[in-house]
Amino acid sequence: MKLFVKNTRDISFVPSRVWTVLFLSFFLQCYWHWSSNNLEIKRDVLPIPPMTSLIRLVSLDDPVPAAKWVMLWLQAFDNQPGISIPLKELNYPRVTEWLDLILDLDNKIQYPLLAAIRFYAEVADKKKQRVMVDYISKKFIENPGERWPFMAHAVYIAKHRIKDQQLALACAKLIRQYATGDDVPYWAKQMEIFVLEDMGELESAKVLIGGLLESGELKDAHQINFLTQRLAEIEERQNQESDSLQ
Repeated sequence: MKLFVKNTRDISFVPSRVWTVLFLSFFLQCYWHWSSNNLEIKRDVLPIPPMTSLIRLVSLDDPVPAAKWVMLWLQAFDNQPGISIPLKELNYPRVTEWLDLILDLDNKIQYPLLAAIRFYAEVADKKKQRVMVDYISKKFIENPGERWPFMAHAVYIAKHRIKDQQLALACAKLIRQYATGDDVPYWAKQMEIFVLEDMGELESAKVLIGGLLESGELKDAHQINFLTQRLAEIEERQNQESDSLQ
């Protein structure tokens, strides 16, 4: 009986640079695991995020799963073994650095922005809420067509949580200026009008609506009718306020 032996190459044929990368990756993985298990428990010290290139190396240049792993680690940081850290005690500028790292690893992932405005921005600390609103504003401009929902929620946070109408107005203005794609719903594009009305800036709201109607940019009949009706309602409100002062 003949034995069929497959042709195989000797291990010496493996290039030395491949062995170097493998051993280095193994070493870095072991170091990362050891350091994460031996971090001193501190209530507010979030470590400086590593370089994106290091994470890519440790993950064997597979950044998408690495981004998800880092996001899970970050969101679980407030629940370390033996201690629970209130979100308001975290270093929020450092949190945004970790969120940046995750987006650098996978710029298509949306969860870091969702966590920023729906998780970290819900903390009862106006200063930290502002950090997250500012962060979302910067990231929104980079990709307004896909990130407008987070910007719309930033308007809500500024208005109802921080109670800063000027900040809410600035956020809404960014949506009008940058989120111009057809996929962005009309209500989001016109949030600036609603904020102006809530602020009592009726004349400014009228000017904005009038400018939109006269620009010729609006092609949808429903949008035109909505704004025309809104303009009439604002004028009626102004007349009522004027009558009450007489």
